[in-house]
Order: sequence, then C-alpha cells, then structure tokens
Amino acid sequence: MVNLNRDIKEHTFKNIYLLFGEEDYLLATYKKRLREAMVREDDSMNYAYFEGKETQPETLIELAETMPFLAERRVIVVENSGFFKSSQEKLAEYLATVPETTVFIFVEKEVDKRTATFKAVKQHGYPAQLDTQSEETLQKWILMQVKREGSQITSGALSLFLQYVGSDMKSIESELEKLFSYTMDKKEITVEDVTQVTSRRIEDHIFDMIESVARQQQMKALDYYYDLLSLKVAPMKILTLINRQFNLMLQARLLREKGYDRNAIASGLNLKPFIAGKYISQSELFSTKRLVRLVEEGCETEEQIKTGRITDKLAVELMLIGYSSVKR
Repeated sequence: MVNLNRDIKEHTFKNIYLLFGEEDYLLATYKKRLREAMVREDDSMNYAYFEGKETQPETLIELAETMPFLAERRVIVVENSGFFKSSQEKLAEYLATVPETTVFIFVEKEVDKRTATFKAVKQHGYPAQLDTQSEETLQKWILMQVKREGSQITSGALSLFLQYVGSDMKSIESELEKLFSYTMDKKEITVEDVTQVTSRRIEDHIFDMIESVARQQQMKALDYYYDLLSLKVAPMKILTLINRQFNLMLQARLLREKGYDRNAIASGLNLKPFIAGKYISQSELFSTKRLVRLVEEGCETEEQIKTGRITDKLAVELMLIGYSSVKR
C-alpha cells in the first residue's frame, strides 16, 4: 500500500496495476483512488470499465492502442476477469508493450502467481496484495477515523469494538458511522457506547448458539439460528462456522489436556489469545469424547446436504435440536 499511496500522492503512475486479495474494502478504495487521480469517471472518452469473465483480451488491447482524447492518459479498469487464474498468453505478451498513454487497473479476488499475466504485471507494472489487516493496523486505522471526528475512544471500547465487528474493514466503517452518530455529543467513546450500538459479528452469534447447546437451552439455540437466517446468512455458512467452532474447541481441549497455556494454544491454533480463551472456556462445557462426536456429526450433516438427502436449512435445525438434547 505504501507504493500505491506514493504513486497517488506524487502523480507518478505505472502503466499496469493489479489489485488483488481478500480485503474488499481496500480493493474498492484503491481502485477508486487510482482512477480519480488519473481520470474522471464521467470522462467516457478516456475511461472504460470491464467486469466478468466474458471480457475479451482483444477488446482491451484494441482500446489500449487508442490515443486518449484531449487528455494525458486513457484508464482501463478490469475487474473479476479471471485473467490471473488461467493462461492468457496474448494479454501477457501485450502487457510488455502497453503505450505510455494507457493505464490498466486490474482488480481480482484471487490470482495465481505462476501465470504469465501475473508475471507480466510484476515485471512491467505493480501487483498490490490487499489482504486482511492485522489487529494493530486496524486499531491505528480506527483511531485515525475517531480522531477525524474530533473524538476519542477508550482502549477497552476499541478492543470490544474489534471483538464485535471483526477484521472486515467495510463492516468496521459501517459500524463506526453508527457509533459516531450515537456519540455525536460526547468527547469520548466508551465500552457502554459500543455495547449499545455495535452489531455483533456472525461468529459471536455462533459462540452464543454453542453456549446454548452446551447448556441444553434448545429454544435459545434455535432462536440464534433463526436470527442468523433473518440476517441472510446461508445455512451452509452457519454449518461451516459451527463445525469450525467445534473443531477448534476440540483442538483447544486436547492442547489444554497436554498442559499448554492459553498463549501457546493461541499460537498453535493461529488465534488471538482472547479468542483462544473463549474456545478453551467453552470446550470445558463438553467432555472430550462428546466434542469428538460433535465434530463427526457435523461432517456427516454436511455430507448429507451435499448429496441431496436433506435440505441445508432443515439439516442445521435438526442438528441443533439433536446437539442440545443430548447430555454432555
């Protein structure tokens, strides 16, 4: 991101940019910033946008060879083309000869760095990987947004906010807007403000659901499930998160039994220590034998859905009923 920010600030642009990675917010932000720094979106003569796998390399090459009209450069944005997941030899060869008056901005979720197109961008342009940011980076970014609003936030409120929202920057931005509106007349954002306003992320609903299962609170567990469905969360995603949670709980339990402390378990499972602590605590509500069986049952349920023996919505509902009906 340092190189992107420098290019935008100094107005010294490469002829090819490839923005890729899992952080949608950063992909959208830098696509917009690069375009705005070079050409207006309403400049239909010198700006073109293509999206999808139907995009043809020949079309792009023909357009790139056209001189800009009364402007310094022509900007071509190409999004989700799949050009960097499979071989596109003709485009890869052309990227070595892009005219100085043309700038390509490719935006992709996934790339294969072994492809000729990726190697061509690396040699003749700039590939920028924009992935999920670290907790430290996200904290700095949030603090910067808070400062811009002329406010402050307590360390406890900041930690709780990230715990609730997670690491998705688009969700963070949306929740911050709500928080700023709620605390408009306050000089400092507190834990209570975060609790009152911030939407909890899906994973927190799953934690609460599993807690209800463990305590055999069947209706409460189902209520959490129906809440997630009302939020348009797909049943298969809910199942995947449930299975992941039981799997992590089992691993945490086994490591705990071997004498590992919370920090060691967090490192072993690639989790933040406070998250690992939640898995450790919740795993103590089940026996090791029961956790093993729950992991197995989750895999069996997934297999039944994928083979069409039961619908996904009903399968997860029956699984929760079964889980919360069995003694620990």
